[in-house]
Formats: sequence, structure tokens, C-alpha cells
Amino acid sequence: MSKTFLFAGASSAIAKEAVKLLHAKGFKVIGISRKPVDSIYDEFYEIEKYDFGNFPSIDNSIDGLVYFPGTINLKPFHRISASEFQNDFFINVYGAMAFMQAYLTNLKAVESSSVVFISSVAADIGLPFHSSISASKSAIQGLTKALAAEYAPKIRVNCIAPSLVKTPLADKFINTPEKLEQMQIKNPLRKVGTSLDIANAISFLLTAESNWITGQIIAVDGGMGTIKNS
Repeated sequence: MSKTFLFAGASSAIAKEAVKLLHAKGFKVIGISRKPVDSIYDEFYEIEKYDFGNFPSIDNSIDGLVYFPGTINLKPFHRISASEFQNDFFINVYGAMAFMQAYLTNLKAVESSSVVFISSVAADIGLPFHSSISASKSAIQGLTKALAAEYAPKIRVNCIAPSLVKTPLADKFINTPEKLEQMQIKNPLRKVGTSLDIANAISFLLTAESNWITGQIIAVDGGMGTIKNS
């Protein structure tokens, strides 16, 4: 049976990889983004911001949502302004709340649906200069568990917590051979993740292969969150 999935932050590199995987399974994907996106989506909506009352109305049922928008704002704690803390929370958490709430009726229209949020390894281990992103992503993980409890058994809600991934958002951290090598050395598997690594996990969580999984924070991080690197 064909399914329909809805992506917010549809312009992200990970989202585009996930679209390919879901299309290969015969599924439909609708994209929402603040930026124009090439024609990989079955339907596409461009919006001004990820906020309550700002998402487009969609009439048909939806089998799953993924909220991709995020930030990587790394600074010493004393240099982060109030507006930066607020912006990180607004993009990472507030937008995710608005997105899921906007399409609850669509999700409830099918027998079983799935929601996937994106966190970070920084929510589970202490990393210097990550105070703002760690606070926001920790909130996403708490939200995941609360919503999974509230909407079980009808809607499954899970979260993926990656380490650094090769995407345009992270490019400034790996845009020279020296920077890339430094990041690889820090990872137990000596690897910086790819968009496909995360997209594979998203595809799994959206589809029936994961139909007994909810309320989980799934690390896709090369072991960084649980293994001491030698």
C-alpha cells in the first residue's frame, strides 16, 4: 500500500537522501521549506517560517512526519546572546511542536503513523561550546518521549541523535582536509557521518520495519555518545 510522508526542512541534504529511499519503496513525499527546492518532491510548499498557524493545509492522510530544521551555533556560553538562545530554541523545538500539531488530524487518519525528530549527540554528552544547541536538542528528546506516551498506540514518535554529518550546515567544520581529519579522529569509527547514514535511519523509523519502536532516542553517531575514544 502506498504511503505519504511529509518533510519540514525539505531543502536539507538529509531530507533529499531520505526522499530517494522512500521513492524507491513506492512512497509519496511532500516537502515544506523556507527555501526553493528542486523537483524531487511529489508536492512542495514554500513557507515563511516554521511557526504555529503558518503551515499549509493538507487534506489527505499522512503516514509520517520528519522535522529536519536545526542549527549548529557553537560559541562559548558567555558569548551567546539572548536572541541566539531564543533562535536556536525556536528553530529546533518550537517549530517541531508547531509542525506536529498542524498535522495531528492527518496522522490520526491512518491506522498507524510515525513522527521522527532530529536531536544531536550533544544532548547526551557534555561538549564544550554546545550549551545552546545542547539545551534545544535535550528539549527535543524530552518532547519525543512525552508525545510518544500521549499518542501511543496510534502515532509512534522517535528521535535520531547524530554526531557530525557531512552536510552544508556542517561544512565550516570540515571544509579543509585538516578539519575533516580532526573530526574523524574524534569519532570511534574514525568517520564523519553522511546524509545517507541518517536517511537510512529515518526510512527505517517511518516504515513498518520499526512498528514496535516508539519513544526512543536512536544514536546514529559512530559510537561517539557511548564509547570512549582511545
